[in-house]
Amino acid sequence: MSQDIVLALGGGGSKGNAHIGVLKVLEREGFRVRAVAGTSAGGMAAAVYAAGYSALEIEEHMAAVDQNRLLGSRPKGPALLGVQGVAEALLPLLGERTFDQLRLPCALTAVDLDTGREVILRQGRVLDAVMATIAIPGIFPPKKWGDLMLIDGGVVDPVPVAVAREISPQPELPVVAVVLSPAPQRRHNLPVPGFANNLPVLRQIARLRVAQAFDIFLRSVDISIIGITEARLQLDKPDVVIRPPVGHIGYLEKVDVREVIRLGEQAAEEALPEIHRALSWPQTLRRRWRRGA
Repeated sequence: MSQDIVLALGGGGSKGNAHIGVLKVLEREGFRVRAVAGTSAGGMAAAVYAAGYSALEIEEHMAAVDQNRLLGSRPKGPALLGVQGVAEALLPLLGERTFDQLRLPCALTAVDLDTGREVILRQGRVLDAVMATIAIPGIFPPKKWGDLMLIDGGVVDPVPVAVAREISPQPELPVVAVVLSPAPQRRHNLPVPGFANNLPVLRQIARLRVAQAFDIFLRSVDISIIGITEARLQLDKPDVVIRPPVGHIGYLEKVDVREVIRLGEQAAEEALPEIHRALSWPQTLRRRWRRGA
């Protein structure tokens, strides 16, 4: 039985470290990722994985990153925070690679700020595409991409299942979606993640009215994304959904990277039977028939 799958990695800021745990389990169990699409934090993970790094290598790199240096208070553009620290953390992994130089088919999503149209990024410098897909509107500066000003793809497509399916080398491969937002019925049981957390740059502004306003804004974004995510999952119908229990973590929260990775591992292990069912011959033939292969 084929062990080939396609991944759609969802957004979620600091929650995105859970993607590494999912990748660790998939590698350990012998699954072969044939293509990967990602949005926001999922786009970051997708790009690095597609560049050819193992999940363990990504874990070691991210665990060594000084989270206090990721976000800056001098953004280059209309935003509250800068992301130069993120770019510097990713540069050793991605360098000047273009999408054509990646080892796996990869697509990142963003949104054109002027038209609201989803933009699929598959060409050009990968690091620039990552900076576009993580550009949370108002928080991080938009990324200029040719004639476009791009913002976080999660605004319209938090988990790019349809995009993953589109770039799959074989139409019958199952799409495994990694969703970092909680199911709507579980959200009310979780503590409310905050915006102004224990990152030093945020502590400096935590008591300012503008920071409190952005805290409300990000909570509102979180609520909207949960609704959009569930609607898109119903529409795009991934074959498997993996949902790491990370709903308590704020978008910009300073986290124990290895602990968040462990939560991703836990969720992936629980989903293994479902992945194996999706790879069975009856399910494969059903997908092939649906997609006209």
